[in-house]
Amino acid sequence: MTGAYEQIIRDNLERLYRDLAGDLARALPAQRRDQRFVFPAFGRRCVIAPDGITLGDRPQTGPVGILISLYALHVENREMRLQPLRAFKELPDSMPYAGAFAARTEQTLVPHVARIAQAADRIEKTFGGHPPPEGTGGDFGFVLYPLPKIALCYIFYEADEDFPAAATCLYSNNADLFLPTDALADVGEYTSSRMLSLLHDPSARGKSTT
Repeated sequence: MTGAYEQIIRDNLERLYRDLAGDLARALPAQRRDQRFVFPAFGRRCVIAPDGITLGDRPQTGPVGILISLYALHVENREMRLQPLRAFKELPDSMPYAGAFAARTEQTLVPHVARIAQAADRIEKTFGGHPPPEGTGGDFGFVLYPLPKIALCYIFYEADEDFPAAATCLYSNNADLFLPTDALADVGEYTSSRMLSLLHDPSARGKSTT
C-alpha cells in the first residue's frame, strides 16, 4: 500500500518526466544517465529516476524524497548566487513557517554546538561545503549544500561566561528561485537533522560525490 508521502513523490516524478526539460541535467546540475539524474543531496549520492528517488542506497518515500522531487520540478537553469546571504524571515511569505524554522533548524543545534565545532571539518566535507564568507561573524561556521543550488550558511557562537551558545542559519541569496519557501524551511530542518546524525554516527557520512 502506497503511503501519502510516497504518492506525492510519484505524482511529482510523473509531472517531471511527462514534460522532461532538455536542460534539466544542467539546471540541477546533475550527471544524466539515460533517464536517471545523479547528483549530491543532503550529503549523499542522490538518483532521480522515473520509478523513484534514492539517497545513498535507500529509496526515499518520505519528506526528504518530496523535497528532492520539488527541487527537480522548481529548479531554474540559472546560477546559484551565494551572497548577500538572507535570513529565513527575508524569504517571500516566510512568516507562517518562521517559528518552526527557528526551532527545528537553529535551536535544535544549540545543545550540540561544542560537538559541532569538533566535527566541523567532517560536516563540511560531507555536504561539499566550505568556510563561510569573510565577515560573517560567529565563533565558527560553514556553508553547506543540501541541494546543489541551495546553500545554507550556519554560524555558531560557543557558550562563554556571559552568553549561552547560539546557532543561526542563513540562505543563499537566490534560494527561492529553486524551491518555494515552505520547502526551503524543510531543507533547513533536514540539513540540521543530518548534521546531528553525523555527530552520533560518523559512519552515516556517506559520499557527496556523483
